Amino acid sequence: MPPPDRPRRLTHLSRPAVIALGGYALTRLIGLAVLAIAAAATGKDGLHRLKGRWDSVWYVRVAEHGYGYEVTLPNGDVHSDLAFFPLLPALERGLSAVLPIDAATAGLAVSWTAGLAAAVGIYKCGAHVAGERTGILLAVLWGVYPTAFVQSMAYTETLFTALAAWSLYAVLRGRWILAGALCAVAGLTRPTAVALIAALGITALVTLVRDRRLPLRTVAGVLLAPLGWLAYIAYVGVREQSPTAYFDVQAAWGNSIDGGVALARFIAGLPWPAALGLCAALALLGWLVALCVRQKQPLPLLVYTIGVVFVSLVGAAYFGSRPRLMMPAFGLLLPPAVALARLRTRTALPVLSGLALASAAYGAFTLLGSGPP
Repeated sequence: MPPPDRPRRLTHLSRPAVIALGGYALTRLIGLAVLAIAAAATGKDGLHRLKGRWDSVWYVRVAEHGYGYEVTLPNGDVHSDLAFFPLLPALERGLSAVLPIDAATAGLAVSWTAGLAAAVGIYKCGAHVAGERTGILLAVLWGVYPTAFVQSMAYTETLFTALAAWSLYAVLRGRWILAGALCAVAGLTRPTAVALIAALGITALVTLVRDRRLPLRTVAGVLLAPLGWLAYIAYVGVREQSPTAYFDVQAAWGNSIDGGVALARFIAGLPWPAALGLCAALALLGWLVALCVRQKQPLPLLVYTIGVVFVSLVGAAYFGSRPRLMMPAFGLLLPPAVALARLRTRTALPVLSGLALASAAYGAFTLLGSGPP
């Protein structure tokens, strides 16, 4: 791992970083434009789909009323708002208190701002590993991810990815205390933070085995990393008077860890053409993970990427959510970013433009037609 570059600040924005930021922002503007056109053509409210449906409603309810709401389904299952981590609703509540906007609109403001911060953090990681051109393309590719429309919703994906990307970049630069602090905040955002916590912990362990010592700043960063995640798990446990309360809440939502059994059953229940296509998609995912390993990505980035993919596949969650759950694993896009970086700009631009339009069209179709992401 290269030593930290002391003269340059972690938040320094170079011209390539601005290009990465602009390229990412353009992908999101394309997505919003296509959604607006499709909404107008179908007579539906596109903005409402971004901030007032599905999980967004749960976050707003927590922001406005605190925890304690639950719904009992006809089959007896209970869906509790304790399944949702507190950082996004806390930010929604704070913004709506100081600005003339409601909590739902504040959620969009947080998500869109965090998306820009995530793009720069992703660029920084990509540039550190494979150069500035690759970093730019990595940020843009994250913006054209198939379910990138979620990045424009009042969801936690952009907020978590921003914290994760900057935490990983801090580790890559040797700034462990900052990395641990950002990881702790990420732990208040999504349960997927366990992958980021593992990335810092395993990297520190490998460093200890290799060097037979750990600097105090590394120890401090590793100790800080899980505090946010543990704090919320403990809060739910105390509130519900059970040490396993949070996991019980998730199980009631159908999100328990089953080792991939639910995924296998879902595939087995599909018509054979759809099952074959899904198996091909999973094989492609496995190939991407293998490319990340062959690419010899830095250990913290590799562990984080594999961890996010693993957590997304071994749960019993609704299958349609899995691509969204994997979206923070931006390291998966590093191999294609490196491949695109070898092309001339006049060749890469049409490829990225086509991907942006395809992602935008899929996003509009999903938001306005097929249901929750």
